Amino acid sequence: MNPTDARIVLTGAAGGIGSAVARQLARSGAALLLTDLRQEPLDRLAAELARTGNVPRTIAADVATEAGRAALAAAAREQRSNVLINAAGINPFGMFAEQSATEIAKALSINAVAPILLCQALLPVLRERERAHIINVGSTFGSIGFPGFAVYSASKFAVRGFSEALRRELADTQVSVHYVAPRATSTALATDRVRAMNAELGVGMDSPQVVAQAIETVLRDGRSELLLGTPERWFAKLNALLPAAVDRSLRHQLAIIRRYAAPQSDRPTPAASSTLSVNA
Repeated sequence: MNPTDARIVLTGAAGGIGSAVARQLARSGAALLLTDLRQEPLDRLAAELARTGNVPRTIAADVATEAGRAALAAAAREQRSNVLINAAGINPFGMFAEQSATEIAKALSINAVAPILLCQALLPVLRERERAHIINVGSTFGSIGFPGFAVYSASKFAVRGFSEALRRELADTQVSVHYVAPRATSTALATDRVRAMNAELGVGMDSPQVVAQAIETVLRDGRSELLLGTPERWFAKLNALLPAAVDRSLRHQLAIIRRYAAPQSDRPTPAASSTLSVNA
């Protein structure tokens, strides 16, 4: 789909990846309906985009609630939306045994349950269009379970599996489903300890703009799934074929991961620092 023909609902629009996607698609001529939890950052982003000649609509909504999804679905129907991009998410870091039940439930709710239910809420709107697309933003950790990110990995595995199943379920309809998996991305979600850990592990990263360009590419060319980063893409394939080999590789990194994932009071002073971050 050419972006000039797209009327897009974008969740997490005020976040690092979300705002980059909004700027990218606004430049390409898409009509945008931007949503996030709070109106103020949406207003700032809308004002920025309006100076380029593309005036988006905005709606503050919590897509983890039924009321928020209903409000967004109503706005999408009014816009005659033909694209949904699920970019909202959080990235909790820590060893699973040390995370609270509240943290775990929140991550699964925002990262997995909310986008799944939003797809269901907007599907009637999308099916009214001649052609429509759903783009779910996942993560490399949706293909590779990574220590320190057990719950985040679980949520992104869920999004990847859901996207695959829904794509097959809608194969005889006009709605196409896509999955985009960023690798490590430099966004505000990363804490100093995550940046330091990535530096010590030698983890590469992309800017949010690289992810935004990838999402536009998927919209344009219609590919079903895109994993970013050459080593990460091959590592994901290896994990699918020979998970024991990946187990051994990550086992060698476990002591470093545990050191950075330890609770604040238990952590030694980091030995390294950088501007790297993990997947958004």
